[in-house]
Amino acid sequence: MCGIAGIFNRCAHQQPQPQQLVNMVAIMAHRGPDDFGYEVLPEHGIGFSHARLSIIDLNNQRARQPFKSDDQQLMLVHNGEFYDFQRIRADLTAQGTVFRSKSDTEIALHLYQRYGLAQMLPMLRGEFAFALYDAALDTLYLVRDRFGVKPLYYAQTESGLVFGSELKTLFAHPEVPREFSSTGLFHQLIQVMVPGSTAFQGIYQVPPGHVIKVTRAKGKLSISEEKYWDLEFPLAQSYHTDQVTEQDYIDGVRERLLEAVQLRLTADVPVGCYLSGGIDSCAILGLASAVSQKPIKAFTIGFNSKSYDETAIATEMAEATGADQQVMRLAGPELYDNFVATLWHTERTIYNTLGVAKYLMSQQVQQSGYKVVLTGEGSDELFAGYPSFRQDMFKHGLAHLPDAEREAWQQQLASSNALFRGAMLALNEYRSSALDDKVGFTPSCLQPWLSCSEIALPLLAPHHRAQLADYDAGRAIADKLDGTMLNQRHPLDKAQYVWIKTMLEGQILTWGGDRVDMAHSMEARPAFLDHHLAEYAATIPPHLRIKDNREKYVLREAMKGLLPDTLYRREKFAFMAPPAHTDPQKLAAIRQLAEVYLTESAINAAGVLSYSDVEQLLQRYELGTTSNEEKVQLDAMVNHVLGVQILHQHFVATDVPKLAQQRAMELGWIA
Repeated sequence: MCGIAGIFNRCAHQQPQPQQLVNMVAIMAHRGPDDFGYEVLPEHGIGFSHARLSIIDLNNQRARQPFKSDDQQLMLVHNGEFYDFQRIRADLTAQGTVFRSKSDTEIALHLYQRYGLAQMLPMLRGEFAFALYDAALDTLYLVRDRFGVKPLYYAQTESGLVFGSELKTLFAHPEVPREFSSTGLFHQLIQVMVPGSTAFQGIYQVPPGHVIKVTRAKGKLSISEEKYWDLEFPLAQSYHTDQVTEQDYIDGVRERLLEAVQLRLTADVPVGCYLSGGIDSCAILGLASAVSQKPIKAFTIGFNSKSYDETAIATEMAEATGADQQVMRLAGPELYDNFVATLWHTERTIYNTLGVAKYLMSQQVQQSGYKVVLTGEGSDELFAGYPSFRQDMFKHGLAHLPDAEREAWQQQLASSNALFRGAMLALNEYRSSALDDKVGFTPSCLQPWLSCSEIALPLLAPHHRAQLADYDAGRAIADKLDGTMLNQRHPLDKAQYVWIKTMLEGQILTWGGDRVDMAHSMEARPAFLDHHLAEYAATIPPHLRIKDNREKYVLREAMKGLLPDTLYRREKFAFMAPPAHTDPQKLAAIRQLAEVYLTESAINAAGVLSYSDVEQLLQRYELGTTSNEEKVQLDAMVNHVLGVQILHQHFVATDVPKLAQQRAMELGWIA
């Protein structure tokens, strides 16, 4: 797990400056503090650089990236992991390929040489982002894994194209502009992002499961985008319920999840597990413990609020598996004490301080001597675990049920969703005509954020509001969804697909995953997002994903023997940090941040928000006369306005190229 960067100039004779390449990885040395490397191909106008976190093949000199082919025609730089690489390596060796390292990265270079990109990509299994330059074609390929576990950004400049693992990597290049776009800023305030976008003008993400192809000809760069994978659900009428039994699905999930866990235990350093009180991380720990010869180290976050704390169940699971559990207890104020530092890494706003909690947890993992943990992300996406999925199932997928059964569903939903309202569920139903047209309904997962539009828009400075006069956030998201993956699908499949394309990639895997994990040089491996398991999970009929109003039914049954009975029977829990309005100490910490970032002088200096409207929001928040659900929503909005001001300070007001140069000098990373 590492950080990558590169420059591809329009003019082949314009060589990237080696120190510039080093500066770009130095500013994200947290992703790879163990070693760095760079390469410039003479007379090709291209250079790559790499910050290394040594996990597989600890010999930094032998495994140093970028890798080049013997004929100097190919150059590769890679972030992430390719699993099952030993088998592929053995196959290639039998065909005469000579490897220079024991690293998993090197297989990509040789697979491309032998098979080409299109045939190679289906062979790759894991979480990865990589850049590959082919001199014979004068083409750069930017590739991101199937779900977007690993980040990869790019931007065009006057000289060419710049790419990197983090936004700050691009901003370290002096030609990359550092300014918000009006739409990107607006989406920071409403939480949900347009797929492929960022908060900043001219900065884009490589979409999950896609290749960005950059071809140079006559001093010009041509950029195209191609999808190589997507999670494809069956047509609604084609589920094989007569051919495959319920037990078949249960056995199939268990078999594939076990394989995914076993592959992710591969490392030349110790591997631990994140452990909450949810079925997902408990299942991962249970399987990892079953196949490991030693007790697994388990890391747990504990909160001081009974409504949000899962420590007791996590401890029960740790004891059942013989895991060595380490609990990090957070009282409250430390979450906002580390809010500013966390946003340097998330590079986007966060609605809940769970991102800060995970930032602090990755620090504790690092201090405990671990570089790798297995996590439970992706389970809710595949097995319909979120409350929004049950709500969409009830509203759009149960028309065939008798009224009595539907009423029972509705009563249970009403009683179980209280903790989620205002954040994961909307206060009131929100409809987007564009999403209704594209999906067939407005997915419940998007409603709480799109419904914030009327609150968010006035908070922006007048010139940004003017740019958004005719903007429709729902339509912008709908336009990015592949209609062929939605047409004729069951409503639950549609809801899960939309979540995967928006909330999973834009939230769970960014400020809840890679960005806060790698802040302290810690690699997280989400076994549920193994694409072999995901493709199988997509074939499970909706009525077995949510059965009798019980989410993740097949997964529960597959893990039944591994889980404590209390957890097996437990309903989906909201794994979030307690909102600030629930804790006087947190409120005091927010006030301290507001006194720095939300004063009239600070807001006017940044020029992105309207001070008078932010002041009204804060006054409404301080009064505390609204319902608990509205307080949760206001918590999110206050976090977001703080967030955009902090992002402005980090990346617009700060001279990032100068900071990157200073970091390189401090590290001794000299080209």
